[in-house]
Amino acid sequence: MSTFNDRENAFENKYAHDAEMQFKAEARRNKLLGLWAAELMGKADDAAADYAKEVIKADFEEAGDEDVYRKVSGDLGDLATEAEIRAKMTEMMGVAKAQLMEDK
Repeated sequence: MSTFNDRENAFENKYAHDAEMQFKAEARRNKLLGLWAAELMGKADDAAADYAKEVIKADFEEAGDEDVYRKVSGDLGDLATEAEIRAKMTEMMGVAKAQLMEDK
């Protein structure tokens, strides 16, 4: 019976680890997206970092990525199209995951 319990614990631990890594990747993606958007808006240094934090916070409004998209899209206005923003979100998720893997 202990083998079954060990396997169950291993699966639970893996699920918790995967969920934590997904959360970290999304937060880092949002930061990178925020820094990209800040640059388009002409923000630099502390203003860019503050804006990136706003983008990270926007992700807590609802499940999924639409809250982040709405935040960035609304702030950028005509500076970027929907396709550009969504493509950048996808690109930055790949960068965020790669960075997390390097951090291990």
